[in-house]
Amino acid sequence: MRYDTPGLERWNSRAYDSSFGYVSTQGAPLLDLLDPRPGERVLDLGCGTGVLTAQLAFRGADVLGIDGSAAMIEKALAQYPGINFIVGDGHDFTVVDPYDAVFSNAALHWMSRDPGTVIANVREALTPGGRFVAEMGGAGNCAELTAAMLTAWREYGLREPDLPWFFPTPAEYARRLEQEGFVVRLLEYFDRPTPLDECPGGAADWVRTFASSALEGLPQEIVEPLLRRVNELAAPALRRETGWMADYVRLRFAAVRR
Repeated sequence: MRYDTPGLERWNSRAYDSSFGYVSTQGAPLLDLLDPRPGERVLDLGCGTGVLTAQLAFRGADVLGIDGSAAMIEKALAQYPGINFIVGDGHDFTVVDPYDAVFSNAALHWMSRDPGTVIANVREALTPGGRFVAEMGGAGNCAELTAAMLTAWREYGLREPDLPWFFPTPAEYARRLEQEGFVVRLLEYFDRPTPLDECPGGAADWVRTFASSALEGLPQEIVEPLLRRVNELAAPALRRETGWMADYVRLRFAAVRR
């Protein structure tokens, strides 16, 4: 679920579903928090391949899925032909008729160019009293993974990569929500170490999928040794006997439009 990042259409929807299905699986508590009622109009912002959008529809919501990746939307339309999906950017989307709720799982941290504008657009898409329920990466998310990347880049004499994420503190995001016309009803901030069960290449596979923009333009002959070095640096903190872990920190909230 990438927004405004280099190489957008190289985001591999098939690999995303097969290798990182936990992104959708971990969204179940968020669905319960939203608790959509039959007939409610719900917009799924950053819907990816539509797995959770389909769950919203199964619970009776009249749902629209929006994602910045045409490849993701193409797969969502193929998998769930009875559900509406469109390509759209969180920074400039608009709707004709307002929605009762906006839902977003593991997507807002990709909308990093101007998070305030994204929140303002969500507000405009909601009816008064409409709900904004979402989960995203919070401050400290992937800290060990990111530190390993940056250290490896420095060791190879490379310019520090521009990472495409926005991982706010709870206070920062609550302030943004309030500034854009929301009342925060619930905000949770928690560690969620997540097994990378489908990453035989360890942290290197995570970089290839979630930080591929950092690899763009590098000499091809250094990519593999560079990623091996990322693994070496990340292994003490993230490799277990059972496999690799991602050091995820999540920010989950429910807010209401004033």
